[in-house]
Parts: sequence; C-alpha cells; structure tokens
Amino acid sequence: MIVLASGSPRRRELLSQLGYSFRVQPATINEDPRPGEEPLAYVTRLAREKAQAVYDLLSIEASAASGEEASPLLVLGADTTVIVDHEILGKPVDADDAARMLRLLSGRSHKVATGAALVSAERIESAAEVTFVQFRALGEEEIAAYVAGGEPMDKAGAYGIQGEAARFIPRISGCYFNVMGLPLALVSTMIEARLRQTPEALR
Repeated sequence: MIVLASGSPRRRELLSQLGYSFRVQPATINEDPRPGEEPLAYVTRLAREKAQAVYDLLSIEASAASGEEASPLLVLGADTTVIVDHEILGKPVDADDAARMLRLLSGRSHKVATGAALVSAERIESAAEVTFVQFRALGEEEIAAYVAGGEPMDKAGAYGIQGEAARFIPRISGCYFNVMGLPLALVSTMIEARLRQTPEALR
C-alpha cells in the first residue's frame, strides 16, 4: 500500500497523475529549521521525518487491528521550500509576512527545493530536486492585491505557480511540478525502483 504523508491537495493531485493507487495520511511534525541547517538538508530531513512518522503510526495501527503483520507499507513524504539569499521561505505567518516574501522575490531569480522520501520496512530513501524561478518586478499594489486574495497564505514563499502568481513568472529552469510541491519524474523513479523490489506495495 502506498501512502502519501501529506495533506496538500496539490501533492494529492500530482501523485494521482502518476496513476498509482494510494491513500492520504497527513503527518504532524515540527517543521522549524535547525540552527545553521542548509536548505536541501532541511527539506530532505522534513520529507524523511514526515514519511517516518506516518509509517510508524500506520504500522502500529495495523498491528493492533490485526494482531499480525499487515500488507507492506510504502510511505511517501515531501517538503518544499523557497530559497532566496540563503534564506528559507516557508509558509507566511500572516499577510505582512507574505508581502515581505514577495518583495524579496520581486525582480529576481530564486530556488525552489523539494525533498522526497520513501519509507518502507526495508529502508529509508530520500532525494531532492531544485528548480530556478524568475520573478518579474512587482509593484506594491500588485503585491497587496495578491495577498488580499488569500492565495499566498498556505504556500512556501507566499506564491503558487499554478495559480494567480503564474503572471509573475516569465520563466523557470527545471521541473515545473517541483515548484508545485512534488517533482513527478524524481518521485516516479524512486517509487518504480522500490516497487520492482516490493510489488505488493501497490495493493
């Protein structure tokens, strides 16, 4: 059984595009960066911790319910962040924070990094994808209007490339789906490699 350790509707939609049968079980962990933690280390660590937390929870529940070994679990965790000037931009805490982030991104290029992790009984595997995103210059009225619409509030870096912010982005270099929150080519490669060894995980 494949499990997506995320409550993100965008990740659920993206994983569905790959054609896998899966269930969703959001993970609850502390997402604060550690002192001095590099962005790629940060997103891969959170992806592993999310996947591990859900794997442990479901394993305990399955064992308690059946009293015997359950079907193999394959849990996918992911975490996405925006990086500008070596600063990790997570989800804004309020409208002012969202506007601050958008000012940082205005008229320049930044990185979007997503960590992905697979946890099963056999092992933990993780990797990361990086995409470069170019923003055009934004005026204060544009920023205020975008923030007022509410779209930035649940998104790393205070924008969603698949939404209204598409008009701010003239070009990217790298995986588009990575900017949305799940690098599909990377994730499908990881899953397929694991399923060749443990095909029961599809059930």
